[in-house]
Amino acid sequence: MTADQVAAIFLGKTSTLPSGATAAPADQAEGSAVREQFYTKVTGKSSAQVKAAWSRLVFSGKATPPKELGSSAEVKKFVAGNADAIGYIEKSAVDASVKVVLSVD
Repeated sequence: MTADQVAAIFLGKTSTLPSGATAAPADQAEGSAVREQFYTKVTGKSSAQVKAAWSRLVFSGKATPPKELGSSAEVKKFVAGNADAIGYIEKSAVDASVKVVLSVD
């Protein structure tokens, strides 16, 4: 996937994966360093800007925000157990249970 495709899912602009399946995005806990780094690098927005955008989408009934999980281990477990799930974790946490679709340095 491209960074734009991933950003579109996590910003609520689309809910569809390139395969055509409905995406099940998983977010890290609010305030976590990995969340801030992900949103800055992939979307070009701070997590506060993303939260504000989601507030508007939820209020208007247009979208449901990503499921928020408490740690990289929880995100990895969720993604490993759901073929349509997408999430982000530190590179050091990646193992054979999940597939990397975008790597950001």
